[in-house]
Amino acid sequence: MLDIHGVETFLPQLHERFRLVDGSGSRDIELVEVTQLGEATAERRAPFSLVFRDLEGVTVPQRIHRLEHAELGVLELFLVPIGPGRYEAIFT
Repeated sequence: MLDIHGVETFLPQLHERFRLVDGSGSRDIELVEVTQLGEATAERRAPFSLVFRDLEGVTVPQRIHRLEHAELGVLELFLVPIGPGRYEAIFT
């Protein structure tokens, strides 16, 4: 499903909450940045990044995490900590 998503899919969700679900429970995180990182080609979507802020300031380890969103449904994203309680997912 993520193969068809681009920056335009996530821009409407800017500043909305996603539910991060892991083995120890779940927590709310907010989408705080959506950035296009280049141009699309005939073969590929434009690369982009998403930055999330953990509302509790918790930093979870780098790995694939399950995110749930009311409109987008369930997403499995590789999140990388970029600061205390902040995560980035990059799409190429």
